[in-house]
Amino acid sequence: MDFMTSLKIGSSGMTAQRKRIDTISTNLANINTTRTAEGGPYRRQSVVFSAVHAKDNFGKELDSALGGDHVREVEVTDTVEDHEEPKMVYQPEHPDADERGYVAMPNVNLMEEMVDLISASRSYEANVATINATKGMLSKAISLGSNR
Repeated sequence: MDFMTSLKIGSSGMTAQRKRIDTISTNLANINTTRTAEGGPYRRQSVVFSAVHAKDNFGKELDSALGGDHVREVEVTDTVEDHEEPKMVYQPEHPDADERGYVAMPNVNLMEEMVDLISASRSYEANVATINATKGMLSKAISLGSNR
């Protein structure tokens, strides 16, 4: 794999994890939102990742040499809503309470979101580390070539 392909793969991973972090942040910001424009409580969002072919000539050559399609980047293909039922909480004084005093609360779990946020953050850091390692190898290759 050449240096540019490695950088593209790392940057695609960073972009995907940034979108994941943005989605988690939206979930956390709406953890108590009981009324949305669509009606009803906020529904938890999550991103869907897909592996796509690396878009360069070297990647195509490597794929054909290896007999498959092994060089891939990650891409966010969709943001989906969780269809789990909302939590019903007894709060008769709440303006969105039904006739029995229950309020439909968002299906966002603070602990799950925090675990997902830490995971996305660590994945982002891992992609930064791969980019930095690639840059280090490129710098070393350039310095070795200039010492002749």
